[in-house]
Amino acid sequence: MQIKDLSKYTNAEKILLAEQIWDSVSKKDVELSKDTEQELDYRLQLLEEGKTELYSMNDVKKHIAKIRKK
Repeated sequence: MQIKDLSKYTNAEKILLAEQIWDSVSKKDVELSKDTEQELDYRLQLLEEGKTELYSMNDVKKHIAKIRKK
């Protein structure tokens, strides 16, 4: 596969292309190791049981900015 010069495309066009590529990937074709599958199942279980905290992207950005200043 050859990637052509993407700089001639607008950001919006590149985003649309990325979305089309992402949507073309079949979930059935994604292979996970047993360890990864177990970890994802564990995290999903914690989420469903309300035993995990969720953060907004703004909160994450603020946290990263805060720890970078140290």
